[in-house]
Amino acid sequence: MCILVAESPSPAALREVSARGAFLETNARPPLGSAVELRHPEAGTIRGVVQAFAHDGVRLDFICSEQSVGFALAAIAADMSRPL
Repeated sequence: MCILVAESPSPAALREVSARGAFLETNARPPLGSAVELRHPEAGTIRGVVQAFAHDGVRLDFICSEQSVGFALAAIAADMSRPL
């Protein structure tokens, strides 16, 4: 479980992640274009911008950088290492 920090912290499940962005399943709906922070228990923290909404969550854009690549890889590795 992740935490999406906009005006206030909200729980979020990471459904997709890459160095360019992520899709989060969450009830939070920060304004489009707003800067937010995504906190992952093992990958750390990354800043993003709200790019789009869906009925079940939000899409964030990241600035593609070494930090965003590291965040994505750590989040994917953490998910892969969880027992089934």
